[in-house]
Amino acid sequence: MSFDGLMWVEKYRPRKIDDLVNQDEVKERLKPLLENKRELPHLLFAGPPGSGKTTAAMIIARELLGEYYADSTLSLNASDERGIDIVRERIKKFASYLDRNESIPFRLVILDEADETTSDAQTALRRIMEETSRHTRFILICNYSTNIIEPIQSRCAIFRFKKIGQREVVARLERIAKDEGVRAGPGVLEAVAAACDGDLRQGINLLQAASAGGGEVTIEKVNAATGRTAKERATEIVRLAMGGDFGSARLKLVEFTRVYGIPESDFLRFANEEIAKGEGEEAARAIRVLAEYDYRLAVGANPEVQLTALLAELAALHKRGGKA
Repeated sequence: MSFDGLMWVEKYRPRKIDDLVNQDEVKERLKPLLENKRELPHLLFAGPPGSGKTTAAMIIARELLGEYYADSTLSLNASDERGIDIVRERIKKFASYLDRNESIPFRLVILDEADETTSDAQTALRRIMEETSRHTRFILICNYSTNIIEPIQSRCAIFRFKKIGQREVVARLERIAKDEGVRAGPGVLEAVAAACDGDLRQGINLLQAASAGGGEVTIEKVNAATGRTAKERATEIVRLAMGGDFGSARLKLVEFTRVYGIPESDFLRFANEEIAKGEGEEAARAIRVLAEYDYRLAVGANPEVQLTALLAELAALHKRGGKA
C-alpha cells in the first residue's frame, strides 16, 4: 500500500490491537472481545491525549465491520458537536437504523472527547444506548471518565489507557525516522519526546514538521517547529492572571484556544499543574476556583465565557492577596 502524501500520524497509525504502544492491559482485555464480535459490549476508553484511544476504536471498527466499515460507522467529536440536538438528531437517527445485512453484527457510533458532552446530552445518549442495544454499539472516548455520567459508565466496559512513557515515544520515533530516511542529531528524538509529554500523536507531528525542510533534524529545528508547547503557553496564561494582568492573560487565552485549537480541558489540566506548584492561601483558593469552573464546563456552560471568568477570578485573587 502506498502512503504517499499522508501525514505520518496516519501513515504509521497502528492497524492491529497488538501494535498499540505501551497498553498491554488494554490489549489483553480487548482481544477476547474481538474474538466474539456479537457479544461486544459498549466500550468506554479513558486516558491522556495521544495514548491510542481513537486508534483502538478505529481498529475495532474495522475488525467488527470489515468492508462495511465506512457505511456502518458514525464518528463524531463531541467537543465540536456537544449539545443535545446532535445526540437527538444525528446519533439517534443513525443508531436507530436496523441494517438487514447479516455480515454486520452491529452498527457502531464512535464519540470522541465524550467528556466534553453536556449532561443533558449524556442523559439523552444513555436512553439511545438502551433503546438501540440490539443492533448498535457505542465506543465513547474521553480524557476523564469521571466526566461521564454514572448510568453511561455502568453500561460500558471501561478501558483505561496509560500515558506513554518517554522511552516508548523515542523508540517509536526512531522507527519512523528510519523508515522515512530522517537523520536526527544527538538528543533530538529525546527533545521531541519531552516536548510532547507522552502524547505520541503530537510527537509524530512534531518530528514530521521539524524534518520538512530536509537535511538533518536538529534541536534548533525542533524548537522552531514547536514554538512552545501547549503546557508552556497555559503556564504563561495562568502566571499572567495570578499576577493580576487579566487583559494579557485573556489575549493569550484567545490565542491558545482559537489560533492553536487546543481544547479547554487541556488548559484546565495544565493550569491545575501550574497552580498546584504554589503554596499558601492564594494557591489553595485558586485551586478551588479552578475546580468550580471545571464543574461548570462539565455541565455544559459556554467554554470561552467560563475560562474568561476563571482568569478574571484568578486576577482578582492577586489583588485581594488570596483572601476569599
